[in-house]
Amino acid sequence: MDWDWSFALTILPKLFEGVKITVYASILASALAMLIGLAVAIARRSAGPVVRAGLQACVGFVRGTPLLVQLYFTFYVLPDIGINLSPLAAGAITLAIHYSAYTSEVYRAGIDNVDRGLWEAATALNLSRLQTWRHVVIPQAVPPMLPALGNYVVAMFKETPLLSMITVIDLMGEARIIANIHYRYLEPMTMVGMFFLAVSVPSVAALNYLERRFGMERKRHHNMSLF
Repeated sequence: MDWDWSFALTILPKLFEGVKITVYASILASALAMLIGLAVAIARRSAGPVVRAGLQACVGFVRGTPLLVQLYFTFYVLPDIGINLSPLAAGAITLAIHYSAYTSEVYRAGIDNVDRGLWEAATALNLSRLQTWRHVVIPQAVPPMLPALGNYVVAMFKETPLLSMITVIDLMGEARIIANIHYRYLEPMTMVGMFFLAVSVPSVAALNYLERRFGMERKRHHNMSLF
């Protein structure tokens, strides 16, 4: 099959409509994943042993089951027990919960790396638990973790085509509809791939820059501490 530029230009506006949904779902799911992951990490550090064990089991379950199965469960099974979500809401929430299991581990590693002296200083200053987390621990733990968190944002963005499996008309959904109507798959699928590539490559480059920058800052702080 030969590439048809006229056909590609004709379907471009329709694909742009799908791009809006893809970007919106990615932003919404990323924000939720970051918030849920942080809440889980804090709870696993602060809550009692029963809650910690329960959260650890939930994180293991989410990480151990495929995202596609989770999407089908949220959209097709939950309505049987009275929980009805729109396709976009079901997709964004499922993506967020799935990746919050991974971001919670990133946050946990960052929290564990916070110097014990800072915890003791917060106690000495009689800060409340909320003040300690808000003003001492989180500002120290999160910035070095930004490159790792960013990697999951990019991964989440690349997983959004799976939302078309639960009838979300995102970029991939629009491409599938166009391809099925016109029986031409080369142009729409290639354009979908090029769009994801155009977003992912600069994002990865930015994450690499952040990783080098924070790596240099950690090295400088370490060298200063030696003196």
